[in-house]
Amino acid sequence: MDEMTQLRELRADAPLPDRATLAPGRQRLTEAASPGRRVHRLRADWRIAAVGAAAAITVAAVLGTRLGDAAGPARSGPASTAGTLRLDSPAEVLNRAADALEGRPAGPEPRDDQWIYTKTVRAAQESRDGAPATRVEYGPDEWVPYNNSAAAKHGKDSGYRTARQVYRAAAALPDDPARLLAEIRSIYPTGDTTEDPPEAEAQHSFRAMGLMVGSYPLPPAALARLYRAMATIPGVRVTDHLVKDAAGREAIAITRKEDGLHEQREILLDPHGFGYAGLRFVVAEDYEYALSDGEVKLQTITFKAGQILTSEARIRAAVVDSRGEKP
Repeated sequence: MDEMTQLRELRADAPLPDRATLAPGRQRLTEAASPGRRVHRLRADWRIAAVGAAAAITVAAVLGTRLGDAAGPARSGPASTAGTLRLDSPAEVLNRAADALEGRPAGPEPRDDQWIYTKTVRAAQESRDGAPATRVEYGPDEWVPYNNSAAAKHGKDSGYRTARQVYRAAAALPDDPARLLAEIRSIYPTGDTTEDPPEAEAQHSFRAMGLMVGSYPLPPAALARLYRAMATIPGVRVTDHLVKDAAGREAIAITRKEDGLHEQREILLDPHGFGYAGLRFVVAEDYEYALSDGEVKLQTITFKAGQILTSEARIRAAVVDSRGEKP
C-alpha cells in the first residue's frame, strides 16, 4: 500500500466534497505525489516528505477536512532530557548505541514457516477549518510471513524485500562503514527515471538506512554495524532533546534534511534499548506552499519549522508461529 492510500485512509470518515471542488486539488496532489511511489513506502520509506507531504496537507486544507483530534499542529518540541546520554553528537549517540547492542546475544533466525507480527501507530497533519491538525490512528495488527517469497516474486514493488532477505543481508554486512553503505544502497536502489529521479549518495544512504533498521528482526551485531555506519553519512544530525513518537513515547531523533527540500527525515530510536522506534518527517525551516490550478492561486499554506508532517511508531513486533497469533 502506498503513502497516499494510507493518508486517504486516515481521513476516511470525513465527508466527501463534490467532484468540482475536488478536481484542482486532486490534480495537484497527483502531480506532486507521483515521483518515487512504491508500495510499502509509508511503512518502510515515506518519501511522501517534501512536495508530496505538503500537497497532502494543502489538499486537506482546500477540502475543509474536519478532524476529531487536536486542533493545533504537532510540533517537534522537547519531550525531556536524555539523562546521562548526551545528544550533541550523532557519532557519540550512535556509537554508544552500537556498543550496547554488540554485547547482546542474537536469538535464532526465524524459521521460514514463522510470521512477523507488528503493531503500529501512524500520525499525519491534515487541516481543521484551514489550520493544521494532527490525525492519529492505531493501525491494525499485521502478520507477514518471514519468508514472504510470493510477495517478493509477484509484488507490485520492485524494491520490496522480505524479512528473511533483510535479516540475512544485514547479518552479512561488512564492518567498514563505507562498504556497508554501498551495500545497503545496492539493496535499496534509488530511482533511475525522470518520474523517479536518482538521489544523491548521502540522501540515498540515509533513506536506505531507515529501510533496513526499520526491518524486524535484525541481529543485534548487524544493527550495531548499521548505527556506526549511519554516523558517517554526511549531513546526519541528532536532535538535542528527546522527542515524542506517534505513540507518545520518548525517542532519540537521528535526522537528515532532505536534499533541496524544506523537510527532514528522522529515524527514531528507543533511548533505553536503542532499538528502532519509528520514522518521522518534520518541517526543517519556515516556508510557504502555494496551491494553484495552473492559472489561479487557490491558497497559500504556511509551514513552520518543527511541524510534524508524518510520523509512524512501531509499538510491538514479534516472531510468531502462525497468522493471527499475538505475542
